[in-house]
Amino acid sequence: QVQLVESGGGLVQAGGSLRLSCAASGSFFSINVMGWYRQAPGKQRELVATFTGGGSTNYADSVKGRFTISRDNAKNMVYLQMNSLKPEDTAVYYCNAFTSGYWYWGQGTQVTVSS
Repeated sequence: QVQLVESGGGLVQAGGSLRLSCAASGSFFSINVMGWYRQAPGKQRELVATFTGGGSTNYADSVKGRFTISRDNAKNMVYLQMNSLKPEDTAVYYCNAFTSGYWYWGQGTQVTVSS
C-alpha cells in the first residue's frame, strides 16, 4: 500500500512559477513509475510529466520547456517545477505511482493561474 500526498499548489499570475511536491509513504520496496497528471474542469485527466520505468522522463507537449519533473529516491519524493504558467494550466494536479502491479493516486492539489 502506498500513500501519496501532494503539496505546493496555489494561485499564481500568468508567467509565474510554482513547485509541486509529492511524498510517497507506506510499504513498498521501490516505485518504478512516478509522475504527475492534471484534470481541468470538464476535461479528462491528462498526463503532465512522468518518470518511466526505465528512468527516463515523458512530458506532455503542452508543458515541454516550461515544466520539469525531478525526484529524490532517498526521500521517496517527486517534484514538478512549473515555470511560465498559463491560465490553461489551471487544474487539479495529481501525483501517481506504479509499484508491485498497482497504480496509486494522491488526493490532488489545486493550481490556479490568473490572466
